Amino acid sequence: MQAEMKSLEEKVAQIAQMCQQLRSENIQLRQQLATAQNQSKLLGDKIQGAQTRLEALMEQIPESTE
Repeated sequence: MQAEMKSLEEKVAQIAQMCQQLRSENIQLRQQLATAQNQSKLLGDKIQGAQTRLEALMEQIPESTE
């Protein structure tokens, strides 16, 4: 009975440790996701700005009359 109790205590301790590690990893992954989403938005904004500038430049180019 003592051996079973000791084994159960060890398993509970392992599960608690694993749970803490998973929580920590989850926090890190959420931070990485937020950073990636922010970078994606910034890049999307840059692309939109470049597209707008290109469209304005294209309008300034005279059409050829060939």
